[in-house]
Amino acid sequence: MIDEMMDSEYNNVGELFGFGALEEATRNMAPMQRVKTIAQLSKQVKGSRRSRAEMEKFFKQLPENVKQELVKGTLRLADWTIYSVKKINSKTIKMFESHDDKEVSIRNIANAKLPKNSVFMVSGLILLTGASTAPADPEATKAINFRTISSVPAISNGEFSLKANKKQIVPENQSNRRFITDNDTTVQWGYYKLDNPRLIKDEEVIEFTVELGTTFGIPADQYLFAALDGTATTP
Repeated sequence: MIDEMMDSEYNNVGELFGFGALEEATRNMAPMQRVKTIAQLSKQVKGSRRSRAEMEKFFKQLPENVKQELVKGTLRLADWTIYSVKKINSKTIKMFESHDDKEVSIRNIANAKLPKNSVFMVSGLILLTGASTAPADPEATKAINFRTISSVPAISNGEFSLKANKKQIVPENQSNRRFITDNDTTVQWGYYKLDNPRLIKDEEVIEFTVELGTTFGIPADQYLFAALDGTATTP
């Protein structure tokens, strides 16, 4: 067990393997060797960065079956971006809804939920906008050139919120101007890095809602692209 912990690709192995397993694995060691082993494990740094490092800090909150699959290697951590495209047809736009289907270029999750047995660490959000060039053709929605929301003042001056399983990840009344990154060359357009990343589990309903104060000046066939960026468990 100690060898497996030492060879693990993850940091924070105590939370992942379980401190009970750590105690059992070191129980028969000489006191000094036990102290050194635990200290070595606690200082392990595998070079994790960004959302992966954030996910490792949340190992304690993972469902027990997910922890065991990560330990066995049947699940791994992977970069993932959940996205959805919706037309602006009212002042309230729900980017993920329970009746949504998966469709390439439109949405990559169904029913506003993660795939079964997966867990996702949302590290950042993206919000962009664009117009359909052929409103009469549904396929044109899949070819929209999404750009920064700064080009549409009514969207820029709106608000957004993010919930998972009715629990707030980003509280209501947050300004959409957080997504205006036109002059920031360190991030992609429309990217808002969360200072307080959160874990989303499967079967938890995702609610990313954009609220507009007005639709004045918004073209008739304007769409929003919203995304949650981070790290997920994957086979």
